[in-house]
Amino acid sequence: MTENPQRIYQFNAKLINGKDKNLADYQGKVLLVVNIASACGFAPQLKELQELKDLFKEEEFEVLGFPSNDFGGQEPLEGEAIHDFCEVNYGVKFPVFEKIMVRGEHANPIYKFLGSKELNGHIKSTPRWNFHKYLVNKNGEVVDYFYPFTKPLSSKVKKKIQRLL
Repeated sequence: MTENPQRIYQFNAKLINGKDKNLADYQGKVLLVVNIASACGFAPQLKELQELKDLFKEEEFEVLGFPSNDFGGQEPLEGEAIHDFCEVNYGVKFPVFEKIMVRGEHANPIYKFLGSKELNGHIKSTPRWNFHKYLVNKNGEVVDYFYPFTKPLSSKVKKKIQRLL
């Protein structure tokens, strides 16, 4: 583990509407960062992710969705079409960002940070499919991850979030 691990707050990202968002705006919140895809078999997890957000609505908790087409071409949509799909089909109100790459040499710097123990100081886990979830504590440190088959409303996920809140 590195002495002074970097924090997720050093990054900026573009929201799906094209507006820049500094992740430092989420300081003091527990974050669940998820790579999402509309045509994935795990897409119904979007509804569960929103329900998880609603479950902790009185707490300092946020879900951040990053669409990606890295796995099986399962995010064919672009821009507002992604947002509309998430909102209309699954009631998503949490922040959804512009489509990015989440693995490989061209991965977005946020995902390079999330998946690399050398960069985040805590865990090593790059997404192997859509709906890979990273848990970030209130200090901006990556502290855990969940594979795509781990449902957002599972007791495992909820308990870990509660512990960090």
